[in-house]
Amino acid sequence: MAEEKPPGERTEAPTAKRRADFRKKGQVAQSKEVQTAALFTLMLLFWLFFAPYFWNSIRELMTAIWINSGEYAITASSLMHLSHYIAETLARMLFPLFLVALITGFFASVFQVGWLFTAKPITPDFNKLDPIKGMGRFFSKRSLLELIKSLLKVLLIGWLAFSTVAGEFDKALLLTGMEVEETIRYLARTAALVMAKVAALMIFLAAIDYAFVRWEMEEKMKMTKQELKEEMKETEGDPYIKSKIRSIQQQMARRRMMAAVPEADVVITNPTHFAVAIKYEPGKMDAPVLLAKGQGLVAEKIREIAREHHVPLVENPPVARLLHKKVDIGQSIPEELFKAVAEILAYVYSLKGNRN
Repeated sequence: MAEEKPPGERTEAPTAKRRADFRKKGQVAQSKEVQTAALFTLMLLFWLFFAPYFWNSIRELMTAIWINSGEYAITASSLMHLSHYIAETLARMLFPLFLVALITGFFASVFQVGWLFTAKPITPDFNKLDPIKGMGRFFSKRSLLELIKSLLKVLLIGWLAFSTVAGEFDKALLLTGMEVEETIRYLARTAALVMAKVAALMIFLAAIDYAFVRWEMEEKMKMTKQELKEEMKETEGDPYIKSKIRSIQQQMARRRMMAAVPEADVVITNPTHFAVAIKYEPGKMDAPVLLAKGQGLVAEKIREIAREHHVPLVENPPVARLLHKKVDIGQSIPEELFKAVAEILAYVYSLKGNRN
C-alpha cells in the first residue's frame, strides 16, 4: 500500500486563486540570471554596431579639445564650461547604451512574469525590521544557495575567460612584431571572443536557473489538503449551507408548483406513480402548458390538490410518463405529444359540457 502523506504536507497542486493571490503579492517566478544574461548579450550585440560611432565621437571630442586648448584661458568659469561640454557630449554618446539597457531589463522581466504592477513587495513591513529574524534570513538556506550559485557562476566565467585567453597565448607572442593598429584589432577580436563565450555561458546558466526558479515557485504554491478545503469553502461556499439553500429553493419551487395545480384543466396520472397538471387557454396559448409534475409523494399531493379544487383526473400511464420525462414545468407540450394531450383535453371539455 502507498504510504499515506502527513496532513500538513503540501501535496496538492495550486489552484487558480492561489496563483492569483501569489501574483498580487508580487511572488512570481523571476530569475535574476535571465535579466543579467539578456542585458549582457544584447548590450554586447548592440556594442558591435555602436562601437564605431562611439570611438569616432571620442576621437572628435578629444580633437576638438586639443585644437581649442590654446584658446582657453584657465579660469574657474572656463573649466566649468569645459566640464559641462564634456559631460553633455558623453551623455549624448552613452544615452543609446542606457536606453538599450533599460528596454532590455524591462522586457526580460515581462518575458518571465508578464504584465504585472504591484506595490506589495515595496510596502513597508515592520516585521522585517526585527534584527533576529533579519539575521535568520541572512543565514538561511536560500541565502546559502544564492551564494553558491554566485560563486559557481564567477568560477565558470573566470575559467572560460582564462581558457580562451590561454588558447590565444601563442598568437599573443607575435604582437611585438605587429603594428599598433593591428595589435589593437587583435586584442579587440580576442576580447569579443571572450565576451561571446561568456554570453553563451550566461544564457545557458539563465535557462537552468529559470527552470529551477519556476519549479521552486510551484513547490512554494502547493497547498495542503486542509488549505484546499478552506479555499473551496471560501470560493464555493460551505457544502452544508449550499445544500440547505438548495433544499429551501426546491421547497419554494414546489410550493409555487402546487399553487398552480388548481388552475389546471386536467391532471394526467399513471395512476399512482406519476402526475402532471396541464392547462390550455385557446387564443392565448399556442400549445398546452405543463403547470406541475411529480412522482411518488409529490404526485399524490398533486392529485389531492386536484380533487380539492375539482380538477379532472385522467388516467393515462404512457402520456403521464412521457410528459414527466420530456417536459419541464412552465414549458409547452412538444409537437409529438399534441395529439395525445388534445384528445385528453377534448375528453375533459366534453365532460364539463355534459355537466353543464
